[in-house]
Amino acid sequence: MSNIPSELKYTTSHEWIRVEENDEVVLGITEHAQELLGDMVFVELPEVGREIDAGEDCAVAESVKAASDIYSPVGGEILAVNEDLEDSPENVNSDPFGDGWIVRIKLSDPSELAELLDAEAYQGLLEDE
Repeated sequence: MSNIPSELKYTTSHEWIRVEENDEVVLGITEHAQELLGDMVFVELPEVGREIDAGEDCAVAESVKAASDIYSPVGGEILAVNEDLEDSPENVNSDPFGDGWIVRIKLSDPSELAELLDAEAYQGLLEDE
């Protein structure tokens, strides 16, 4: 059974969002997603300052099994990327909700957060898969 922190928001494509102050969010992939992908070997990060739309791919996670696009569930500006992943992509596996975060985004439309799943709904999604 995957760890699903209750304070986060989730997508059906297995990304998580942590809402922080000043309309900023942190994005990563869920424990379930990293388990499906297997051991990470590379994470392609976006350029800081890039504007993205909700649903747009913003990074690529490459594992021993496959490469997978990571989609931003919200639109906004990329404020920061987790540069530690360049040397330690395995952080996505070992701490997907902490050191394995991928990007920090300044929201362009905070109302998009209402479209995301809460922990209970995400748990239900996993049980249906």
